[in-house]
Amino acid sequence: MSTVLVVDDDPRLQRTLSIALRAHSHHVLTANDGRTALAVVAEESPDVVILDLGLPDLDGTEVLRRIRQTSLVPVIVLSARHESDDKVEALDLGADDYVTKPFGVEELLARVRAAGRRAGDIGRQLGVIETSHFTLDFAERRAVVAGRDIRLTPTEWRVLEALCREPGHLVTQQDLLRSVWGPSYGRESNYLRVYANQLRRKLEPDPAVPRHLITEPGLGYRFVL
Repeated sequence: MSTVLVVDDDPRLQRTLSIALRAHSHHVLTANDGRTALAVVAEESPDVVILDLGLPDLDGTEVLRRIRQTSLVPVIVLSARHESDDKVEALDLGADDYVTKPFGVEELLARVRAAGRRAGDIGRQLGVIETSHFTLDFAERRAVVAGRDIRLTPTEWRVLEALCREPGHLVTQQDLLRSVWGPSYGRESNYLRVYANQLRRKLEPDPAVPRHLITEPGLGYRFVL
């Protein structure tokens, strides 16, 4: 049984989601505002968070930002905001999924299941990857560089997950974008340049001459052990 935190100030929607989640054998926690949600995440460590952006005290993006300072729990954002900029901001802050209102409850339940599976399966599949300079523990979300722990953002971990599934193999720009940001992405190569540079600064012994995070111009990227 997984624990799902529902963060929404609409009592009807909160009740509907709680009933549906419990019917599918989830333990449900609820919060009506952002500060309560942050306290519940810290104290209860839920397996998945469903987060509405329109909260009475803190904007949902601020709640997401604070969650990501301390936790990699999968977060599914709910929002009536349909603009692509809002989606990009939420995903860049570390949301795992973005669902616009109105939505189907069954679809949301499927997304909850998928988020929970991804969080556990990817880490177990990749395990620990070691190079001569750094170690990546995907199950524990721990990066050690030259003997020191460093912090990687949730998006940086997702980029590494996509690249490290098959070390040495080319991952095209389109495949990498879709794997990290979702199926509606495929042409935003500037995202990849930004995150590749960030990861090189954090992981490579010489970021200007990378050994492990290799760019194939016009094609994509590959991770080399």
